[in-house]
Amino acid sequence: MPSPAEVRQVVEKVCGTKGDDTVFEYVVSILEDGEFELGPNGEDAFEAFGAVLVDGGHFSNDEDCKAACKELAVQLGQDQAPAKSSFRVLAGGPFNMAEMNKATVHASERVSARDMIQTQFEGDEDLSLMTDKDVAKMKKKAEKDERAARAALAAHQARAAETMAGAAPQVQRNKGSMGSKDLHLENFSVSNGGQELIEDATVTMAFGRRYGLVGRNGTGKTTLLRAMAQHQIKGIPENCQILHVEQEVTGDDTTVIQAVLACDTERTQLLKEEQTLLKQLNKEAPDQTHATTANGHSATANGTAATPNGSSATAAESGATAADARDSNGAGSGDAAAVDGKAAVGKAADAAESKAAAQLAQVYKRLQEIDAYGAEARAATILAGLSFDNSMQIRCTRTFSGGWRMRIALARALFVEPDLLLLDEPTNHLDLHAVLWLEDYLVKWPKTLMVVSHARDFLNMVCTDILHLHSRKLTSYKGDFDTFERTATERLRNAKKAAEGQERQRAHMQAFIDKFRFNAKRASLVQSRIKAIERLGHSELIEEDPEYIFRFPAAEPVSPPILGFMDVDFGYPGGPTLFKNLNFGIDMESRFAMVGPNGIGKSTLLGLISGSLEPTKGTITRNAKVRMAVFSQHHVDGLDLALTPLAYMLASFPNTKDQEHRQHLGSFGIGGDLALQPMYTLSGGQKSRVAFAKVTFSKPHILLLDEPSNHLDLDAVNALIQGLATFQGGVLMVSHDQHLISSTVDELWQVESGTVKPFHGTFEQYKQRLRSSNSTTTKM
Repeated sequence: MPSPAEVRQVVEKVCGTKGDDTVFEYVVSILEDGEFELGPNGEDAFEAFGAVLVDGGHFSNDEDCKAACKELAVQLGQDQAPAKSSFRVLAGGPFNMAEMNKATVHASERVSARDMIQTQFEGDEDLSLMTDKDVAKMKKKAEKDERAARAALAAHQARAAETMAGAAPQVQRNKGSMGSKDLHLENFSVSNGGQELIEDATVTMAFGRRYGLVGRNGTGKTTLLRAMAQHQIKGIPENCQILHVEQEVTGDDTTVIQAVLACDTERTQLLKEEQTLLKQLNKEAPDQTHATTANGHSATANGTAATPNGSSATAAESGATAADARDSNGAGSGDAAAVDGKAAVGKAADAAESKAAAQLAQVYKRLQEIDAYGAEARAATILAGLSFDNSMQIRCTRTFSGGWRMRIALARALFVEPDLLLLDEPTNHLDLHAVLWLEDYLVKWPKTLMVVSHARDFLNMVCTDILHLHSRKLTSYKGDFDTFERTATERLRNAKKAAEGQERQRAHMQAFIDKFRFNAKRASLVQSRIKAIERLGHSELIEEDPEYIFRFPAAEPVSPPILGFMDVDFGYPGGPTLFKNLNFGIDMESRFAMVGPNGIGKSTLLGLISGSLEPTKGTITRNAKVRMAVFSQHHVDGLDLALTPLAYMLASFPNTKDQEHRQHLGSFGIGGDLALQPMYTLSGGQKSRVAFAKVTFSKPHILLLDEPSNHLDLDAVNALIQGLATFQGGVLMVSHDQHLISSTVDELWQVESGTVKPFHGTFEQYKQRLRSSNSTTTKM
């Protein structure tokens, strides 16, 4: 067997190094596995990684890649095809045909007549009939397939990390005129992994407009944002600054406020230069202290800071005074030579100080032009809006979770104000307080914005235009999401009517042609009808997305009581008490949503209800027959992305038949080929649906949903709403999606000050209350 070094040399020789390095390393890692078989003429190798080599740029077409895989098999000594005998002999010797009916058919040779597909009968495989060699071969193949899948996942993750990696965003000034600030993107296409997602699209994005990008999960919305952020689409000027908020901020010892301010590199450099010049002039820096409040308001800087030119004048005056003092000291020495020497030194010092003072004046002028001393207040305002209080703003970024570091990344993008800001599901990591603040902030956004969101209320509030990605086409609509929905529905209805009318007209003329085709008297009329049909053409055909709903499996009836809290207290070890004296009950008809700011304990309360957490005081009674399903982002993050949805379900529930898993996945929109794709190729919403399928497979009586609409597209949110409407059980939800809450629950539970109490009002009234609270805090 070749050594790893020899394998690498062979791959480098055959495949070259001009393509993607990540793909090259992926292929090497597979071939270094001694158990991997390239197959006759390298056929298995081409099947395993041929497409990846072509996509990675190592080969221009499949034929060249197949030839290379064949050469790899030769070079690595795996091209020995099995020798074929000119005679065919039964392995077991002579066989009595009369005994044939008594023979047991081998499991691997059974044939199902269902759809005429040759396969093993589902659910009744008798592996005991297989030889040990056959079993070992099957296990070896399964292990090889899993290793290949995990290697492909590692290569995909490496490419994704490389794509998203980049320098921190920076405030850009004086970068030259872009001419017209509108973006004209003409006849562009976008693909991913060899699959065309957008074909020959043309879009004009007017400067200052706010665009909502909508479409079903997996249509390519995130891929389009990435292509735009990397200037891969023609029509985007090179000097157009684009920021795509996709990667969380790296956790280190930098404070939150400094992580945001560091984006203004010019300000940072000017402040450093100011300190250097002041030190050279033996002066202290002017007091630029900002007393930043939680709302981002700051006290005005002192008079020196507010008038930096005055500070520079003071610096120049101090230089002149120092020079006069040196002259008087030199004149009083009585030594002419010493006086001349000191005078020369004094003049040099005067010149240096004058130059430093002039430089300092320019620094102060530029600091004033870029509002350097107001930057900290602006950064603090943004962070406060995203729920960072004063103490949180001065904490190190490494002390925050991934969700909070995503908020810091969002704060940096808002602080930088790029020419085009791209936001992909910005509300996923925000509580309702922050969502409302972000809506108000983006409504006043001065430049161009494109946002992907599942929240229709957010899109209605923020967007001036909607871009609909459907059937590999982009269609632009004026207005908010509700306007788009009405317009798109009307357009589809009109297209159907036009197509139906055209088909009726075509059928009527065709019937006339068929009736009088051989009638000489009607020949001219027939010919005119034929030409009319040719001119008729075809009306615009708009492909309609198939409708689907989430179908939650029904559980058997359970007699009450279901669950009850009696005088329950809870606090994490070493921490304060989060809840005191909780008293409430839950039954199969319970439908409520818990609302409150992040960190108040909503997810903790779900943990107490589910039983994953135990109270520190009091009693929680649960019906032993009741099953609860908990859905949260943790379940999505815990998916084994190397597996297909079907393989993941089979691994999670091995005693269930393949067909049952297929049907259950299909009830959440994961059917057909989608169930057989590796999950790392699925969109975020499709992964969420797989997680839904897993947690509900046990036929729960109660659903505990923590932000269930995150990553789902708008159609999937509607499917979830319809599924919950037909679900025969209790629903407890934590969400900030107004459409989802208003359509599925009967009551709001407000979590605050260590208690849980009903909110007597609608979700819209709760939002108005929060807006009033936010505006009052801002005025303070």
